[in-house]
Amino acid sequence: MSQIKFTRTESHKTAVFFITFFSYAFFHANRKAFSNVKSSAAEVWTPHNLTDRILEPRDLWYSHDMFDSNEDAVKFEGILDTAFMLAYAVGLFLNGYIGDRVNMRILLSVGMAATSVLVFIFGCVCEWTLFYNKYFYVIVWIVNGLMQSTGWPVVVACMGNWFGHSSRGVLLGVWSACASVGNIIGALLVSSVLSYGYQYAFMVTSTVLLAGSFVVFVGLIPSPADVGLDPPPSEDIAKHGSVNTVAEDTAPLLNGPPVESSHYTSEDERDVVYDVQAVKPTSMSFLKACLLPGVIPYSLAYAFLKLVNYSFFFWLPFYLSNSFHWDESTSDQLSTAYDVAGIFGGTIIGFFSDRLGKRTIMIVPMLLLSIPSLLLYSYSPNDRTINVVIMSLIGFLIGGAANLISSAVSADLGCQKAIQGDDKALATVTGVIDGTGSFGAALGQIAVPYLQSGLGWHSVFYLFMICMFLTAVCLFPLFLKEIRSLRCGCCRRRRSVSLQ
Repeated sequence: MSQIKFTRTESHKTAVFFITFFSYAFFHANRKAFSNVKSSAAEVWTPHNLTDRILEPRDLWYSHDMFDSNEDAVKFEGILDTAFMLAYAVGLFLNGYIGDRVNMRILLSVGMAATSVLVFIFGCVCEWTLFYNKYFYVIVWIVNGLMQSTGWPVVVACMGNWFGHSSRGVLLGVWSACASVGNIIGALLVSSVLSYGYQYAFMVTSTVLLAGSFVVFVGLIPSPADVGLDPPPSEDIAKHGSVNTVAEDTAPLLNGPPVESSHYTSEDERDVVYDVQAVKPTSMSFLKACLLPGVIPYSLAYAFLKLVNYSFFFWLPFYLSNSFHWDESTSDQLSTAYDVAGIFGGTIIGFFSDRLGKRTIMIVPMLLLSIPSLLLYSYSPNDRTINVVIMSLIGFLIGGAANLISSAVSADLGCQKAIQGDDKALATVTGVIDGTGSFGAALGQIAVPYLQSGLGWHSVFYLFMICMFLTAVCLFPLFLKEIRSLRCGCCRRRRSVSLQ
């Protein structure tokens, strides 16, 4: 019978892994759609006739022109990105708090469905009806940010509920590639239909997201307790040194003797046991979650890191097209190298952080190495091979570190010993860290177009280098603490061996 239970547990874990992976990937594919059509959208929003000749009828040729120049349109796109990220940041704080208190399956599916409708209205309905209004665009994009913020706190909380700490680094390192995979999916979908008009990019990605919302609603199981299974075991201190084992983790979740909670004799008995819990988990207050050890340093660090990471996300295709004059479809495809490298970066440092039982000790060196890499990329020649190689290096360092912080580190901080009996803090902590990061990213999206137009692209990369340095500074005290912890652990092992 134990083999049957193991099979059930693993099948549920597999389903949760893939459903949460692709649900967030589809979120990112929709975000990527806008960043990959910026050049096309700017052309549509600016006059096509730059001569003194006035074309008639005016309603046909000039009604859709919202700006006098392409530069003004690009600045407005930066404002849209900033509005989106500010709304997204606020939503992360709210939805992280709400996610620990409501059915996460419903919250996620509703957020996905609402996002698909808003993206469709923004990109397709407005273009097909020739309705161009700056204020309407901003309002739709703000609501879009709020709806998309339902995603990350929920999917990270679901993964943290199902998977223990011992393999969380490499597992969530792989899983956190969902954002990068979504970027790749979005870029490829956009480049395949962009020649028909930028509105079709929004149509394809929003349709995929809507279909995914139905899968989430039907198939996602947020927690093992929802199907009468035990939570994943916590890890032993002696082996990992960063997570403590508490008695509550191994206590049965259900009433009655242990046999009833882990052994089923019939289908009917299993159905009765599912919804009977001895103690209903409590939910941590927002302030208490912010004051958990490590949350504030990582939140501040992620604000600087996400500014850089999301600037690449929003502006890399435009940079390649604008700076090197490559066509938009080619720029979209080449920009995927950054995301592919980020997948490998998050997986590799996740693996080694599991072996060490430490996260920060792997993250800080990557942050410092990214600074000279950014300087090198700012002077990249007009050669696609060289550009992609340096871009991949930056993606490995910056994207990999961002993936690990937003997933494995958030899950670790949401499950640490300081929480003790408070079982429902994962979504809240994840919302705090990613929400703070999104505020930083919002500032970056308004800074990039103004710096680029006023001082050139080199000034943008200097800003990125400063932010990476500040990210490392925020995490340096935790880095030193983990170094001392490793030294003490090595000393204890040497004394143990000498005594034997």
